[in-house]
Amino acid sequence: MTNRQLAIFIIRRLRAHGHEALLAGGCVRDRLLGRRPKDYDVATSATPDEVRPLFRKTLAIGAQFGVVVVLSGKARVEVATFRSDEPYTDGRHPTAVRFTSADQDARRRDFTINALFYDPLRRRTLDYVGGLKDLRRGLVRAVGNAEERFREDHLRMLRAVRFSSRLGFPLHRDTASAIRRLAPLIRRVSGERLRDELALMLTDASRAKAMEMARRLGLLERILPEVTAMKGCKQGRVHPEGDAWRHTMLCLESLGRTDVLTALATLLHDIGKPPTADYSDGGVHFYGHPQVGAEMARDIAARLRLSAAQTDELVWVVRHHLDFLHVRQMRQATLKRIFQNPYFPTLARVQRADALGSRCTLADHRYIMRAYRRTLAEGLKPKPLVTGHDLLALGMRPGPAVGRILGELYDRQLEGALPSRRAALAAARRLVAAADSADGPGEQSGASTFRRKQRQDAPATDGQDAPARVRPKKR
Repeated sequence: MTNRQLAIFIIRRLRAHGHEALLAGGCVRDRLLGRRPKDYDVATSATPDEVRPLFRKTLAIGAQFGVVVVLSGKARVEVATFRSDEPYTDGRHPTAVRFTSADQDARRRDFTINALFYDPLRRRTLDYVGGLKDLRRGLVRAVGNAEERFREDHLRMLRAVRFSSRLGFPLHRDTASAIRRLAPLIRRVSGERLRDELALMLTDASRAKAMEMARRLGLLERILPEVTAMKGCKQGRVHPEGDAWRHTMLCLESLGRTDVLTALATLLHDIGKPPTADYSDGGVHFYGHPQVGAEMARDIAARLRLSAAQTDELVWVVRHHLDFLHVRQMRQATLKRIFQNPYFPTLARVQRADALGSRCTLADHRYIMRAYRRTLAEGLKPKPLVTGHDLLALGMRPGPAVGRILGELYDRQLEGALPSRRAALAAARRLVAAADSADGPGEQSGASTFRRKQRQDAPATDGQDAPARVRPKKR
């Protein structure tokens, strides 16, 4: 059973027991626009206590507000009792609700195009607030007094931006004016609710338009001031597209259909540029902006209540977003170590967007992905041919030098220079002998010799917590 089929079944059953029941909200709007609704909601005169006994499986997720979820297999439909709200005191919840009629229920909703009802049995639309007219005009307008609606629930201001950008409908002038006046109230919204609303914006193709609208209305600077700081941050001739804000918007536009972490990392990848901008010598430099941006991204993740795993991924991608700037000169071992990181797929998508946002070709991105596919075919993380026990058996003393030699041997293995364990052990003997013969016995002297050899050979870093050995050009 689909969500729509379940919704029709619910309406028929409620009607059979003497209750009024209608499709409500976004599913009505989307069907009238010729769009396929994702979810179906039912509004009814029945109270939660009257709804639950009529269906086999229900969840009372908001019974105090008249909301019950009816389940059937994978289908899920929210059933809400017609209600009107008492005054709001916390910018989110009414102090109480009264169960009432469809007319009164429509008048407490957020926007007129979301306050429509549809009777699927009689095939007629019920409109109490002018939603049909606004739908035909292509307009997002708050129900009744816009300022009252936004004071009731401050998040509605951000929802207005999402509906406007996603549907391509402008905001009614009174609705837009109310948002500008009340924009500071958005700071009172919890990080979790802001996160979820931003996720809906960023995973839609209209994400760049939504961010621009939120900036112009004064919302974004209250939610993500680090992002709006990119407006006016000049980037120099290597970025013909304009300032860091324009670059970021072009990056977002290039993403297409994507996940929230990729979109958020793309939005934040250059937030380190404004605080590191250096125009002192007539040029433009952003020394260390990936590292600065990564720490700023960590703060944002905390504000938005991202999980620990999401935070780690976001911070790592922002920190490493320039690692591929000179990818064709990068050691294969360095490249393969980056591929081994579980967050590489997100980094690759951000790198592609970064290139398109800079009006660059995708030649480097295609090179990276070809190398990645080859590495996958060969084995993403092959077992090391030499272990620490092998080095100790060759006469090395325990200490940091053992780890450094193992790292060098593994790099050579990744680059294909050590095709077998026999070849790897021979290389290990030479490295150990070179360290011991140059500086004599002792762990410290052997380690210093090996460090000099490392500098000469320029091996890769681990690709996760340190920048790539090939230093990216400052942008």
